[in-house]
Amino acid sequence: MAYLGSPKATLEVINKYGFAFQKRFGQNFLIDSNILENIVSAANITKEDFVLEIGPGIGTMTQYLCENAREVVAVEIDKSLIPILQDTLSEYNNVEVINEDVLKVDIKKLAEERNDGKPIKVVANLPYYITTPIIMGLFESGVPIDSITIMVQKEVADRMKTGPGSKDYGALSLAVQYYATADIVLKVPASCFMPKPNVDSAVIKLTRHKDTQVKVSNEKLMFKIIRASFNQRRKTLANGLKNSPELNFTREQVTEALVSMGKSESVRGEAFTLEEFAKLTDILNSK
Repeated sequence: MAYLGSPKATLEVINKYGFAFQKRFGQNFLIDSNILENIVSAANITKEDFVLEIGPGIGTMTQYLCENAREVVAVEIDKSLIPILQDTLSEYNNVEVINEDVLKVDIKKLAEERNDGKPIKVVANLPYYITTPIIMGLFESGVPIDSITIMVQKEVADRMKTGPGSKDYGALSLAVQYYATADIVLKVPASCFMPKPNVDSAVIKLTRHKDTQVKVSNEKLMFKIIRASFNQRRKTLANGLKNSPELNFTREQVTEALVSMGKSESVRGEAFTLEEFAKLTDILNSK
């Protein structure tokens, strides 16, 4: 079996198929086998596991997943990669490649059909522009998930781990905190990719909480409030909520809720903890 996790093997596949990297899909292929092994081991993939891989590229990581998992479904948006994947994965009988935008795939149904509704493991190498919608989508859609092990830009990994008051703190930090425990597993220099990106990456593992750490009366409303609070970072939280098309609270209602929590009406979203967002949601939800 020819592994793809080296510059030479990757170049051979690219040249064989005349593959052209698509900037719009943020394509950067891993060319370091040590890192591939570390990712699979961090994701703790066993023969019991059903794994969803997002963005398999030419199948570099998919090969490792197939050897360690019971079954792998790899979702790839770029149709020019499909014939390449059929070739590079031809030796494995426990993998299916779906040519689709992962945001349009019914992952809950996949988990039900392929894993008896038991929690699945997700592994991905995600381009910057789609990291947040994919992670939020996986958590908010109620897909049964054990863990998500993903390669992202290093600054995005930092954002997932940060707390109130930092400039990186935002809706993604809060969603990750609410749903999972985040561990940065390893840092990956830009030189480990082809083509070489402009920034370093990191692998972060999000292990789903068995029970959410914070109780809230209306989870969907809480995330609308969180998103609105960070949509216009320079505005006060009250203004952010008043201006949000997703919400219909008056400025007075928001101010009253803040005052009842002992907060100033000029407070900003970045000063709020997850617990405080939950409390604000409960107060506004009761209105």
